[in-house]
Order: sequence, then C-alpha cells, then structure tokens
Amino acid sequence: MTVAELNRCDRTRFADALDGTFEGSRWVAERAWDRRPFSCLEQLHASMAAEVANATAEEQLALLRAHPDLGSRARMSDDSGDEQSGAGLDRLNPDTGDRLQRLNALYREKFGFPFLLAVKGRTVDDVLVALERRLGAGREVELVEALTQVYRIAGVRLHDRIRS
Repeated sequence: MTVAELNRCDRTRFADALDGTFEGSRWVAERAWDRRPFSCLEQLHASMAAEVANATAEEQLALLRAHPDLGSRARMSDDSGDEQSGAGLDRLNPDTGDRLQRLNALYREKFGFPFLLAVKGRTVDDVLVALERRLGAGREVELVEALTQVYRIAGVRLHDRIRS
C-alpha cells in the first residue's frame, strides 16, 4: 500500500492497514487518520508519534506494556517475533537467556513496563549492554527513552509496510 492509497481510506481501513505499527495500540492509527492527508511516509510517522506524545499517561503506559519482553518465549505479534529473531533473541544459549530474563524482570519491576529497544540491526550483546545501562536511569528519563524506542520500532514497521 502507498501513502496516497492510505489517504483515501476510511478510518477503519486506514487503521486496519496500520494495525500493529504501534504494538497492541490500534488507537494510534485511528487517531492519526484525522491528520490526513499525508504527503509522505515520514509525515505519517510523525503524525502517529504525535498522537502517542499527546496521549494520556495511562494510554502511553498501556502502549509500552503491550510489548513483549525481549528474548521471551511468550506469544507475541508477528512483527515483534520477526524483529527479535533478526537480532538473534530467539536463539539464546541457556546462560544468556537466563541473564536476559533476570535483567528484564529487574527492569520491569523498577519501571513498571518492559524494556524496549528497536532491535533491527542489533545483536544480543547490544541488547544486554543497553538493558544494563538503562537499568541505572530514573523512571522519567526511562519513560522518555522507552517511548523514543517505540517511535523507532514504529518507523521500521511503517517502512516495511507502506510505500511512499
């Protein structure tokens, strides 16, 4: 689908086409529909990110919590599964898997949402280094970083789905 074709969609079809761009948060696409027409993919992405930025704290937290833990074996969306697989997170040795699960649990306990990182082009070591580093952040700083990562993930997903 192209941006021009998206611009011609009704709200439901528009949201259907973009569902999953922001994990488990269809409302982002539904609200962004009001900002049409979009001149390019970058404007669409910026509009969707603005909807998240303008959302309530509860909506933002729900969006963050809709993401699976990195390296988990839990059921996840096809997008998340593909992204994690690309970073090797589906092929962890037992020691690395245990370490990642332990760090994920510490992160979730401290911040109240899963550790989020746009993993495309990254390795397991990159994920572990980032997770350990970000565990030292304060909650407000980490909330901003987590949303920044969500915007990056959404950008990758948009580029995979929509043509300019």
